[in-house]
Amino acid sequence: MPRSHAVALPVAYVALRILIVLNWLGGAAILALLTATIVAEEWTMTALGITPASPIRPMLMGLRAIAALGLIGVPLNHAVLARLVAIVQTVGRGDPFIAANAYRLNAIAWALLALQLLSMVIGGIGEALSTPDNPLDLDAGFSINGWLAVLLTFILARVFAEGALMREDLEGTV
Repeated sequence: MPRSHAVALPVAYVALRILIVLNWLGGAAILALLTATIVAEEWTMTALGITPASPIRPMLMGLRAIAALGLIGVPLNHAVLARLVAIVQTVGRGDPFIAANAYRLNAIAWALLALQLLSMVIGGIGEALSTPDNPLDLDAGFSINGWLAVLLTFILARVFAEGALMREDLEGTV
């Protein structure tokens, strides 16, 4: 195995584990801010420098909805990342073409699909809230790359399922 491949897997494993932690920390931050805007709205708005006359005030309910939807993304992201960690571990053992990885990739594809739909809803809310005087620029909505990733992952799941079946057949004939 070339040295670059030997280094890539541990780096990928560590990076994925870090992303898992960052995902949950980001979710906790969103939850804290969302909770603060509900439980202690005036104090939070003052702390953020948002005055009663601020054009953000009328947008607050929509922004809360976006934050709540963002919280739904946290477990979906975790589902993707945790399954990727498991796949990296099987690759490290030299055993990637197993049925479990096909199931993992299929689950990842469904989570990515849900994330794409969630992004479109968030993008729609952002468009509804945005005005020429107060544009709301969210990195959300339709993404051709996101939809291609969904399709690719469903296809890759099928490839892994076929690879696992071929491997089982080969082991049965030896």
